[in-house]
Amino acid sequence: MFELLARDGRARRGRLTTAHGAVDTPAFMPVGTRATVRSLTPDDLHEAGAQIVLANTYHLLVRPGHELIRDLGGLHRFMGWDGAILTDSGGFQVWSLSKLRKITAEGVEFRSPVDGSTHFLSPELAIEVQQALGADIIHPLDECLAYPATREATERSLELTLSWARRCRRAHARGATAQALFGIVQGGTYPDLRARAARATVALGFDGYAIGGMAVGEPKEALHDLTELVAGLLPEEKPRYLMGVGKPDDLVEAVARGVDMFDCVLPTRNARNGQCFTGDGALTIKQARYARDPAPIDAECACYACRRFSRAYLRHLFMADELLAYRLLSLHNVTFFVRVMREMREAIARSAFSAFRTRFFTRYAVSSVDVSGCLARQRSQPGLTTPTGGPELR
Repeated sequence: MFELLARDGRARRGRLTTAHGAVDTPAFMPVGTRATVRSLTPDDLHEAGAQIVLANTYHLLVRPGHELIRDLGGLHRFMGWDGAILTDSGGFQVWSLSKLRKITAEGVEFRSPVDGSTHFLSPELAIEVQQALGADIIHPLDECLAYPATREATERSLELTLSWARRCRRAHARGATAQALFGIVQGGTYPDLRARAARATVALGFDGYAIGGMAVGEPKEALHDLTELVAGLLPEEKPRYLMGVGKPDDLVEAVARGVDMFDCVLPTRNARNGQCFTGDGALTIKQARYARDPAPIDAECACYACRRFSRAYLRHLFMADELLAYRLLSLHNVTFFVRVMREMREAIARSAFSAFRTRFFTRYAVSSVDVSGCLARQRSQPGLTTPTGGPELR
């Protein structure tokens, strides 16, 4: 159930009630691709203020398998997280692992990046897997296109996504679960196709709506304009989720356009590369200027890393390849993202969102973020490595 509590312009404050607790919106969901938010424990996430996390259907299907997770009591018990969980459908991996898959009207055949085994993911199986996981919010299988894409390819992809959405809707109804099923609006960077997708998806009748296929390399202006277009076509009484976005400035701009929920790997991925977010922008802890700096990462932050340690110590940990560095920087970044969402909720409740937005951009140095946000959502990019080794996921 979603309750809209306050509005300030297009910005919305709401509350989404799930079987595992309430989620106050606007909300940021830390990404736990393989049933873990990298380097952080569930207690860390609670301390950061997170109320909901995201897990990835595709990767959990491949390893360890949805049947195993179901037999061990479901995803909440398996990962020791008692808050809400949202799972995506695996549709993004249809795009990001394009060399390992073949798409047909029936679904997607793909080779596992783990052991090379062959799997087939149909719309019905995507729902079956997510029902076995027991997530609170689930999604239909969809196809995400790269940018740029031709109009012909986008129209074909949109029709496929809508066909799969109808099949997933029927499969979900047969499952008789309490899970909320969100529809996904695709349509590439063509405004008329986005509008068509939004209207057709809403007509199917979902519990909430996700805006998919963004942050895949399109210009920033297109991201903002298309988000505003689609959000304006979605039902007022249903939650709106912008998938895979993004940088702090993009979160603020999307909330201004009526979006309620977000996810991105940016806080934890960038932490493992030494980047920390603050109210003044991002800083890179490995820079020599911090070698003797006694200040915390962010004097306004109440996270454990900022309460206990200096920039100098955190730089030492990072330069020495100590694993504690990744945990502390990740904890700080997740706390910062969650804090920004809380501050936006409070501003909306006071009818002061416009003033918050002005203050935020007066301080926040967008140019200091030296990576491209969640470009292509980074859920699974073979060959992209991090300081901890192995492929980066969502």
